[in-house]
Amino acid sequence: MNPTLEIFSQGEEIVTGQTVDSNAAWLSEQAVRMGFAVTRHTAVGDKLGDLVDLLREISTRADACLCTGGLGPTSDDLTAEAVAEAFNLPLAFDAVAFAQIQQFFNNRNRPMPEANRKQAMLPQGALRLDNGWGTAPGFALQAGRCWFAFVPGVPYEMRELFSARIRPILSSRFALKPSRLISIKTLGLGESDIQQRIGDVPIPPAVQLGFRAGMDEVQTKLLFPADFPEPAMDDLVGRVAGKLGDFVFAIDGLHEPAGDLVAVIDQLMRVGQHTLAVLETASHGMLAAKCIGSPWLLAASYEQSSARLEQKFAVTIQGDDMMASARQLADALHKAEEADFVLVQLYAGNAALFEDKDKAIVLYNVLLTPDECLQTTHAVAGPIKRKQNQAALLALDLLRRYLQHKEL
Repeated sequence: MNPTLEIFSQGEEIVTGQTVDSNAAWLSEQAVRMGFAVTRHTAVGDKLGDLVDLLREISTRADACLCTGGLGPTSDDLTAEAVAEAFNLPLAFDAVAFAQIQQFFNNRNRPMPEANRKQAMLPQGALRLDNGWGTAPGFALQAGRCWFAFVPGVPYEMRELFSARIRPILSSRFALKPSRLISIKTLGLGESDIQQRIGDVPIPPAVQLGFRAGMDEVQTKLLFPADFPEPAMDDLVGRVAGKLGDFVFAIDGLHEPAGDLVAVIDQLMRVGQHTLAVLETASHGMLAAKCIGSPWLLAASYEQSSARLEQKFAVTIQGDDMMASARQLADALHKAEEADFVLVQLYAGNAALFEDKDKAIVLYNVLLTPDECLQTTHAVAGPIKRKQNQAALLALDLLRRYLQHKEL
């Protein structure tokens, strides 16, 4: 049985909803991949008694616990004090930690506030976890059944400390059998659609099936135990992905990480040494923003006014045949820009329709390639920012589908 691990987040901003606890999600993912069974996420505000009680509870039921937050220099940062009280470990001044904090400020030509001295007070006997990315050192200790690691709540510092200091210790202290997480990434299908499509694929009891819906993709997750046979895993992933068809743009965890939709397109465009010109409407420049820094994006423009489009490209926008208008614009853009591919996006509807979250707009995407012209139509509803984001993604997905099929 895999050792159990809990995530403990400290801070009033967490429990009141002012801050989204992204640290817990990230740490859980790392722990599961290492081979831990993550059993609980708990958040507590800035109340010393609550912190003490929870630390004592965790020490009796978990094999390991990763704790974030409460290591700052202010009066509401109570983690070290809570650990000292919970486990009868008086706080002691750590001269090395204090020197590191002073050096942090010296490197920035700033005087160190006296309040930061507090961050050098660590529970007696704790292992100091040097923080090269901020002022607060982390620390670790064994209390009862549980090995605790305490790190700052600043996400960047937390991730660096975990990767550089905590992960190696966990690997040496525990006999871990890492699970294998495979994420099948799709665009254009909701969770219920995915569930229905893969409903007749038998999932072995040892494999955990889950879903994660985000703004840019939906992930179908398969968590395999360490001893699951590789051929059977490949077969199951292939069967699930096959049921989802062209909606799948990437599979993470099977071989090499694939990344998001833009990362997949970027790889394909660079390998093929292709170039792209884009004309956006509904995505309001977001398509180009998603591709920022990509050398293959030669030209990108955004127009909201049909009159300006007609004037700029000398075409007539036909309200009763938007796809024909999109094709005309693609031809005109191709003449104006020397790009391998031209991607044009139009939508049917006015500003009021676009802003109404209960009404859908219809997107018309045209991709002009050296050998064919592809087109798609999509209805997109929801708040204005969702419509904007989906418009950008669905246009890019047309390019992705062409590139992946061409690669095959």
